[in-house]
Amino acid sequence: MSLPLWRNRLSMEPPFRFLTRALLKILPISVRARELWGISSRPGYLLGLLNGADLARYQGIPEICALEFGVAGGQGLIALQAEAEAVEQETGVRIKVYGFDRGTGLPDTTNDYRDHPDYWKPGDFPMDEHLLRSKLQHRTQLILGDVEATTQQFVEHIQDCPIGFISFDLDLYSSTTHAFTVLSHPKKRMLRQVPLYFDDVVESFVSHRFAGELLAIDEFNERNQTVKIDQWRGVKCGRPFPGEAYLDKMYIAYDLDAISSARLEREARRLPLEGLL
Repeated sequence: MSLPLWRNRLSMEPPFRFLTRALLKILPISVRARELWGISSRPGYLLGLLNGADLARYQGIPEICALEFGVAGGQGLIALQAEAEAVEQETGVRIKVYGFDRGTGLPDTTNDYRDHPDYWKPGDFPMDEHLLRSKLQHRTQLILGDVEATTQQFVEHIQDCPIGFISFDLDLYSSTTHAFTVLSHPKKRMLRQVPLYFDDVVESFVSHRFAGELLAIDEFNERNQTVKIDQWRGVKCGRPFPGEAYLDKMYIAYDLDAISSARLEREARRLPLEGLL
């Protein structure tokens, strides 16, 4: 039985929200409740996946894929496949998971400020491939190699359903620009709106508009007329913890051509006067 509205609102106010979340962590609750309260090892992944699945249902699409660029040790990919299973059971939308990585750590940088050679080093974050593969489920595929080549291969030969969520954690400006191929390739397949998570957009002294992921986003928007990336506006509204850092990392990719071509088949919405004094 759901709580009365006033109790539900009270549970989200400080200090009650901390007690509520602590209680919810030990209770069997729905995927949607976990998403609202940020109860996940990767709450940004759960947020993106659940909304991606809901968007797919609204657009009449039965199956989507979720991508993680920058797998490193694999904790994120394991979390992504676990949440994909939970969201699939909740929504009925099938979800395939793909992880992209070199496997041997970060590649050579641009050797200038754009890739922050003062912060990242080639070879950072190598992968134990054998151990990681032993933990992957049937829904998850690991794609190793330089991202510039593997994104092309993915779109042209592997992908068989629209993209519904992407996490970008490649650290470097240069690698992130290559990963954006999945959103700009002539054969791309994506929902009209795709939730995105960018891991490196809020780090102090590193995240700014002239380097890294933020520069890659700005340049992508300048070059591409049919797909645009913007911050996820309104994502903090109605949340018990709107100040959580992961919410500032959430963006959306908009397929403007697909949005322009959409035609709604439903009755006109109405705003009745009933209930007014």
